[in-house]
Amino acid sequence: MVSVNSSHETGELPDKPLVVIERSKSWVALNLRGVWAYRELLFFLIWRDLKVRYKQTLLGASWAIIQPLVTMIVFTYFFGRLARVPTDGVPYPVFFYTGLVVWTYFSNALMSGANSLVGNANLITKVYFPRLIIPSAAVLSGLLDFGIASLLLVGLLIYYGFPVTVEYLMLAPLVALVTALALGFGILLSALNVRYRDVRYALSFVVQIWMFVSPIIYPSSVVPEEWRWLMVLNPMTGIVEGFRAALFGKPMEWAALGYSTVFTCFILLYSAYLFRRMERHFAELI
Repeated sequence: MVSVNSSHETGELPDKPLVVIERSKSWVALNLRGVWAYRELLFFLIWRDLKVRYKQTLLGASWAIIQPLVTMIVFTYFFGRLARVPTDGVPYPVFFYTGLVVWTYFSNALMSGANSLVGNANLITKVYFPRLIIPSAAVLSGLLDFGIASLLLVGLLIYYGFPVTVEYLMLAPLVALVTALALGFGILLSALNVRYRDVRYALSFVVQIWMFVSPIIYPSSVVPEEWRWLMVLNPMTGIVEGFRAALFGKPMEWAALGYSTVFTCFILLYSAYLFRRMERHFAELI
């Protein structure tokens, strides 16, 4: 929180400081006022991340499509043609690509957010600004890649003859939900990564396991009914299945989506609490 002394300039040093930087007293505060005050810095960091990501690359932003596209081709051959994984009547390429587009954004945003504070150590130790801006910029910059990768998904939907329906209105809330979930985990893990550097090594392994326990390669309908509740505990289940329901005209799993929403709100609040408690020590630990 920043307060300003209203005394007029006299050419001499004032008895009291003109600007006082204080820590917010709210333990659940995301310091949104501070982030808004430094919104230009947020936009600059997002733009910087985008420039660094594709600097000196031959294909540039095309990598946003290449990664899920190549994985979709591999999955279509091995899990579609060979293993014959059921997809609830949806063609294999569009089924796999839908899950992969959502998962690729989430996993990349999660990794970028977790490593963002450590990667900006010089900036943190030299100047004050709300530290929450750094993981936020890392997560939000991935939305451009998500949008570019979605262009191929639009082409697949047209090619396979999926009509535009009113369920498409759910796509915007679902994008906001997966972004909020990535932001919550990104904030949490970025703070933990400053204190425990094991996080960056363990996270890559956890993300790989997480993908296989999420309905990326298979629909949740293949899981036996008595065990499906366990799968729903994964917040990505409701989100990925929500995208497929909106795009393919399938029934929306409102219970799973509702749980994902509640979990996302919880992780955002808890991340804010932990981040605010650890923020004061970032400069000395990093």
